[in-house]
Amino acid sequence: MRPTVDKGIPLRELDPRDRYKLLCGVVVPRPIALVTTLDENGAVNAAPFSFFNVFSENPALIVLGLQHKPDRSPKDTTRNIHRDGEFVVHMVDEALSVAMNDCAVDFPSGDSEVAATGLATLPSIDVKVPRLAAAPFALECRRHVVLNFSPDRELLVGEVLRVHAREGLVDTANMYIDLDAYRPIGRMFGNLYTTQRDTFALTRESHAQWLARQVAKELKDA
Repeated sequence: MRPTVDKGIPLRELDPRDRYKLLCGVVVPRPIALVTTLDENGAVNAAPFSFFNVFSENPALIVLGLQHKPDRSPKDTTRNIHRDGEFVVHMVDEALSVAMNDCAVDFPSGDSEVAATGLATLPSIDVKVPRLAAAPFALECRRHVVLNFSPDRELLVGEVLRVHAREGLVDTANMYIDLDAYRPIGRMFGNLYTTQRDTFALTRESHAQWLARQVAKELKDA
């Protein structure tokens, strides 16, 4: 009997909801951005995003996937960034996880998630948008470019202007992060999240080092 050829899963043939479930389950864990913006009345909006990552260091850029409402109108974060071009990305650690999840509640537009959850804020320096005092890291950002790919999705590229860190998290002499003190969480799928407590190291080798290791392995196996 001939083996069955695995043709994979053609995404164009899937309902968008099934595509979402598949991609969110495959690409894990994902970092979480808890984003603050200001609405037209000066209220602080906060919303979590897991379609997010760092993109470049020179210039310093992050990318954020913005999703619209079911009626395809922009959500508060998207509308605020379109208007002002400023936002703050907060990384989420274990201590901030519950408040982050509370910020995902579908509060009525105009209601401040920050006020509702009792999150304290601190002033930013390069942008008008306040930052969350409880966050381990806060990235002051300015809109660089927005790319519209569909009526439902936009890709925001933001320039990171300044990084705020909780005391004790960064060794500024070498810019190393104390991961044990940081304790970030990652997004899985559905209602699942993951901690980052179990880590392991893999040293990146030069080609010469890799070749030397292969030769040593062949001699050992001979």
